[in-house]
Amino acid sequence: MHSFEALSKQFAQYFNVRHFPKEPSSLYDADEYFLSLGGKRVRPVMCLMGNELFDEISKDAWPVAAAIELFHNFTLIHDDIMDKAPLRRNQPTVHAKYGESTALLSGDVMLIVAYDYLNQVSNDYLHKVIRLFNQTAKEVCEGQQMDMDFEKQEVVKMDEYIRMIELKTSVLLAASLSLGAILGGAGQANQEHIYAFGRNLGIAFQIQDDYLDAYGDPAKFGKQPGGDIMSNKKTFLMIKALESANAAQLKELKRLMQENPEDKVARVLSVFDDCGVNKWAAGLKEKYINEAFEHLEEMAVVTSRKEPLRELAHFLVQREH
Repeated sequence: MHSFEALSKQFAQYFNVRHFPKEPSSLYDADEYFLSLGGKRVRPVMCLMGNELFDEISKDAWPVAAAIELFHNFTLIHDDIMDKAPLRRNQPTVHAKYGESTALLSGDVMLIVAYDYLNQVSNDYLHKVIRLFNQTAKEVCEGQQMDMDFEKQEVVKMDEYIRMIELKTSVLLAASLSLGAILGGAGQANQEHIYAFGRNLGIAFQIQDDYLDAYGDPAKFGKQPGGDIMSNKKTFLMIKALESANAAQLKELKRLMQENPEDKVARVLSVFDDCGVNKWAAGLKEKYINEAFEHLEEMAVVTSRKEPLRELAHFLVQREH
């Protein structure tokens, strides 16, 4: 069994090729530029880990992992356009560097190339792989639409937010693991357990992400926390604060969201602390990670083979950046 770090190096070597033709360079250079910005490559490596949990890594797992990474980057290119984001990983986004029209096309063609990789899968697994990949792709789009809809809603309920996170973030983590498991010959019960493991882990991952954006150490987080607060984003913390605040706290939160004073982040965090949402978030994260581990335990696989996934899960929900 390989660690996440070891598989990351192997995937980086496999993925470090030119994925697109050279011409027209005005289109394909944008794709190569975006991929060159890097990233943790968590999702494709999770596919390899899900595969190795049940058998030695299959030759089919590598192109599926590449397809997952290309799909993920396609969503990021389009998300950046929708969010009007100027930077991604501290570098200009594709639409900022190449223009919005080229960014749209470069995202589209990246998705198409992802399917070229999927077509390398053997016929024994191709149908199942395509079906889960397509289901996941649709759900990610649904989650993104829900996220945009929430920007126009004054009130977002906690169960609505969790469902959005499940679709926008969790299902791709879950599918990455499950696709690898399918290629490893996992039975239906094990496929369901590893999917549920990834789904719960994804929610815990997002709770940690929301927490870091509010409370992260700038030296470790890599940027000044409070971006979600400044943009009035409805996160786990904000939704819980709005639900649990007393009348005075609720009035203060709404005033801060409308007026955007210079000390807005500090004042909102003060309300969060008074409402106890930071401690609540830690408890909620624990709930989801425990549910994830319950599904990991239920898998009919030798315990020692599960250890790399357990280590990865702990890292993802305890990370400080």
